[in-house]
Amino acid sequence: MSEVIDQAVVALQEKFAGAEIGGTAKFMIPGEGAIMLDDGGVRAADEAADVVLTADVDTFRAILDGETNPTAAFMTGKLSVDGDMGLAMKLGTVLG
Repeated sequence: MSEVIDQAVVALQEKFAGAEIGGTAKFMIPGEGAIMLDDGGVRAADEAADVVLTADVDTFRAILDGETNPTAAFMTGKLSVDGDMGLAMKLGTVLG
């Protein structure tokens, strides 16, 4: 597992502590790996999900650090979303 994924798992655990998202989300970081998020928590894994969000390392870090709004990243093509757009919006609210 990459250091980027390890750091992202910790950051996402803090942001989503106690949050119920009502589905399964996967964050894909090409060249690094995948992170799964569901009502059970956050873990490094690559499994089937209701929504898949894909971004490069720099964009993903900027979103986690609060420097980039997830919706703005999506609108500018830096973040792609495949699947349940409603769930993606819910995630964006917590991340943003």
